[in-house]
Amino acid sequence: MTDFIRLAGITRRFTSAPSLTERLAKRLTGSKAHATVVHAVENVSLQIAKGETLGLVGESGCGKSTLGRVAAGILKATSGQADIDAAPVMSNGKKHTTRIQMVFQDPFASLNPRMRVGDTISEGPLAHGLITRAESAADVTRWLEAVGLDAAAAQRFPHQFSGGQRQRVAIARALAMRPDALVCDEPVASLDVSIQAQIINLFLQLRRDLNLTMLFISHDLSVVRHVSDRVAMMYLGRIVETGRTEDIFKAPRHPYTRALLDSAPRLAADGAPAQDIRPIRGELPSPINPPSGCAFHQRCAHAQERCKKELPVLRPSGDQREAACHFPLGDKADD
Repeated sequence: MTDFIRLAGITRRFTSAPSLTERLAKRLTGSKAHATVVHAVENVSLQIAKGETLGLVGESGCGKSTLGRVAAGILKATSGQADIDAAPVMSNGKKHTTRIQMVFQDPFASLNPRMRVGDTISEGPLAHGLITRAESAADVTRWLEAVGLDAAAAQRFPHQFSGGQRQRVAIARALAMRPDALVCDEPVASLDVSIQAQIINLFLQLRRDLNLTMLFISHDLSVVRHVSDRVAMMYLGRIVETGRTEDIFKAPRHPYTRALLDSAPRLAADGAPAQDIRPIRGELPSPINPPSGCAFHQRCAHAQERCKKELPVLRPSGDQREAACHFPLGDKADD
């Protein structure tokens, strides 16, 4: 399949100047205060085909949201290129395409509390000349109905909706821009479990109806397994494994993927909680001072001396799969 979204060598670092307290402390000791550099995303390359959903998974703080914002053109990459349909998402440091839109985790934070829902949905299409003022009311109704809300919702404010309804409004706002692709950043994480299922089913329906391409970011493995065609596992700013969803869940190649799956709660065949949940040992290293070699070696039960010194790169590991591991797990890893 032809790549529709292409992320090539994306690196994003954040630099912050030392605080006043740090500068004073360094001055007292006669040393120089240095800026802090956060290595949020390091040399990530991903491809998503037209109509495909790629699930991006990893622990909190691994750089998933940062990568999603770069893909959507909200953040500029420090280096690398993000394209949609062979055209750059950003030009001269500014987003220049409406073809990719973003749905955020917290709809209450992402919606303007002072704007009626109808104005929120129509603001973008009007600004970009996608509709006229005379067409705006009908257009707002169209997208509200597409996400399961009625036309009367246009006159209400965000605080007058439940969390699930607010997320439907946020989705309608994104769809009103006529995108070909959505970046969904933990879009159900702030919702009750029963509401999560409704929103997930809505995404699946919209994907079918509108032929949307999606980058679906989540730490919830069960959600990713349900919505994604392929999965990319991310650890400390780097992609460590990619592959078809069922292949990844059935027989992971990277020890981090295996550890993440083992740490997830799941049900046994009789519906009782499984007893073999094994949390990942240790803590995620700091992106300010990432470890040498494989970033996962400090927490990996399979690490060897090479892992501490040499950074592994993504290599083919089975049918349509890649793993960044010097000693990838075999097909029997889940036994």
